[in-house]
Amino acid sequence: MIVVPDGRTLRPLVPWPPVIRRRPNHFSFRTVVRMAITLRFSPADLLRCRFASSPMFETLSAVRLLSPREGVGPHRRWLDTIDTRELDLRPIALLQPRRGYTPDFLAPPPVSPHARFEDELAAVAATDPDRVRAEVRRSLAESPGAAESATGRLLLGDPALVLRTLVSLVRQAWEVLVEPVWPQIRGLLDADVGFQTRRMAEGGLDRLFAELHPRLRWNNGVLTREYGDDERRDQRGEGLVLVPSAFKWDQVIVIVDPPWQPTVIYPARGLGTLWQPLSADRHAALGRLIGTTRAVLLLSLDEPASTTTLAHRHALAAGTVSEHLSVLREAGFVAGERHRHEIRYRRTPLGEAVLR
Repeated sequence: MIVVPDGRTLRPLVPWPPVIRRRPNHFSFRTVVRMAITLRFSPADLLRCRFASSPMFETLSAVRLLSPREGVGPHRRWLDTIDTRELDLRPIALLQPRRGYTPDFLAPPPVSPHARFEDELAAVAATDPDRVRAEVRRSLAESPGAAESATGRLLLGDPALVLRTLVSLVRQAWEVLVEPVWPQIRGLLDADVGFQTRRMAEGGLDRLFAELHPRLRWNNGVLTREYGDDERRDQRGEGLVLVPSAFKWDQVIVIVDPPWQPTVIYPARGLGTLWQPLSADRHAALGRLIGTTRAVLLLSLDEPASTTTLAHRHALAAGTVSEHLSVLREAGFVAGERHRHEIRYRRTPLGEAVLR
């Protein structure tokens, strides 16, 4: 059930979660470039590159992982610890379609590497009701059937009440899903920012983008996010914000429209170590049997992944990962399958049996 701020209780008429149509590589704020994008930097842009983080963005991304249609990747162990029986987040989920528009007011642009959730939530709560009405209507209109659903009708009500309801639900999501593990996530994001800023200090953007993520390419002042149709944008001094993320683990997101400064959101380095999968006795024994690194790689293949993705996720050299995957493949624990221009590895039935 949903308890709105005036004390009324609204009993949902449809089961959670709503059907969310999946489209790969898309997180839908106003203009999230779903496929390829090319950003051409001017000299002024090179001087305005910075890092930031967003507890609000992490919270909204965590809500997405509650849908069975989402791949949870390295977050399976986190999800297994979450008790969502008293948590009804359908209004937030309905406004975050895999294909379509998510209201801008739900996610203020991150301003620093040490943003506070309370400050970001206060910015959401201060949104003008007319803006809430317009952006909610736009979001629901772009998802077939959303406006006619029980949750959609709730969201089309008095915008001031809708805003208070959404603020309350986002706070609940933060308190249940993210706040208990925020020190771990904060540590991961801080470590990533520290590592990337050192690389940038050592060799500029050439060095930074060389290994920031396999889907990002930097060449002669041009940043390209791979896959899909070609879209070009000439920067005019806006610079770039780089935002590492824990819960947006499988995508690189590019946002280019106001109120956001051009922003790249990417999976934080070392994500595979976040939930310390080898802490259990059984996993420790597996590490002693086949080696800690091979055990970590085998455990992280809940979903198929390439060598470069695993190297980024676990903060390892690509050559090291390739060598260990070769051993696991020869032992029959993993198999590789070609996907476009890369090989993605998955656990075999034998690999699954070893873990069990």
